[in-house]
Amino acid sequence: MTVFRYPLTETNHGYEPWIMISARLEHFLDRPLAPLVKRFPVNPNLLTITGFLITTVAALTILYNIRLAGVLILVGGFFDMLDGVMARTNGRVTRFGAFLDSVLDRYSDAVLFIGITVYYLRPMSKAGVFLSLGSLVGAFLISYARARAEAIGRDCHVGLLERAERIILLSVGCLTGWLLPILWGLFVLSHITVIQRVYHTWKATQGNQNGR
Repeated sequence: MTVFRYPLTETNHGYEPWIMISARLEHFLDRPLAPLVKRFPVNPNLLTITGFLITTVAALTILYNIRLAGVLILVGGFFDMLDGVMARTNGRVTRFGAFLDSVLDRYSDAVLFIGITVYYLRPMSKAGVFLSLGSLVGAFLISYARARAEAIGRDCHVGLLERAERIILLSVGCLTGWLLPILWGLFVLSHITVIQRVYHTWKATQGNQNGR
């Protein structure tokens, strides 16, 4: 998870009810994990890379043991969360660390959904393939919408679904065997989140002579 964040419950235009659960609880684990990360002061970028590698293994494992893949997805997500805790607790927050984290998050999303797509190609489930690829597009657009909004000076940490929620849902889907219904939910919620971010940014730019 990227370690640079905006205020959690307010935007530049007041209270925002669409802020996702992961944003509200973003620093929830900082205090309980602080003793651990202080005892083992690893470079946060190393944790970021480790999380990506574990997620890549999880994506490959989907094809052979989907429940084990669900466990690995959670482990990879834990490392992705731990890098931010490590950086904040030990005063090692850097712009490059945030950049690297964001780039590897996109790669992680890609390998997971490609793995799921291949998983559904084997029995040729058209619904599974469509939902997996459609959810991947939604995941990329959620990130892109936020990046473009912030490029024009607008906070856009809003919406129903971001990466933390996505990782948890994918893990639950793999562990329970309910992956297809969860993909339906991810597909719908991802694109709703994109629409929410477009609307939020449109509203934030109203009255700004540089906005459109």
